[in-house]
Amino acid sequence: MPITETTLSLQGIELPVIRKGRGRPLLMLHGGSGPASSHPFTDELAKHMEIIEPIHPGFAGSAIPEHFDGLEDLVYLYLDLMDALDLRDAVLMGFSMGGWAAAEIAVRNQQRIGQLILVDAVGIKPGTRDDRDIADIFAMSPESVEQLMWHDPSKAPGSSGRTDQEWQTAAANRIALGMYTWDPYMHNPKLPRRLHRISVPTLMLWGASDSFVTPDYGRAYASLIPRADLRTIDAAGHAPHIEQPDTFVGHVLEFVAPNLAA
Repeated sequence: MPITETTLSLQGIELPVIRKGRGRPLLMLHGGSGPASSHPFTDELAKHMEIIEPIHPGFAGSAIPEHFDGLEDLVYLYLDLMDALDLRDAVLMGFSMGGWAAAEIAVRNQQRIGQLILVDAVGIKPGTRDDRDIADIFAMSPESVEQLMWHDPSKAPGSSGRTDQEWQTAAANRIALGMYTWDPYMHNPKLPRRLHRISVPTLMLWGASDSFVTPDYGRAYASLIPRADLRTIDAAGHAPHIEQPDTFVGHVLEFVAPNLAA
């Protein structure tokens, strides 16, 4: 499936935007590992919808804007993006930290959103201050992170064979992830009291073997969103769209099918 990339100027930021497919807009917000539009699962989705994936500033070789200091900056950038693209009845999908951003967007303004999909999203802290609801990946070795994130760690993107440029990009992605999610770590203490504002149908997809944010975390999240439907995907960790792409796509298409043009 052909992919095109354009650059939009928003808030003084040159924002790369990847587009793939045709049809109802699917605004896809990637997680901490970087853009997802090259993964095979998007080929099937792009047969039914137009995937629109902005690259978060700081990821994939892009610069972190000087005025950015947290996820809220990303949220307002993407609210502006939705206006600039004049999106209507869009499906908003976010993975991990991108899911957090999607939830933050939805509590602020849903005028351009028809449905919301959160995939193993972070963003809340259901437990007490002493509970480790979200594993601290910045304090772990890469091998430990793989064990935590994947049902089958052999499916994790390997470090062997990486070019120097790929190593540099991965390191920069990690720095950007820290900037967006570090303090407070991977959550917004105020978000749980705002999630009731989300009125659009919401699908939450969760890897049954995710040990970074467990299915119990997902259930706590879903309980705060009035129209949320949580579905777990077996034999998948934090990236069910990669470990079980067919099952993942099946859930997504079943959810959006009533709103797709014939």
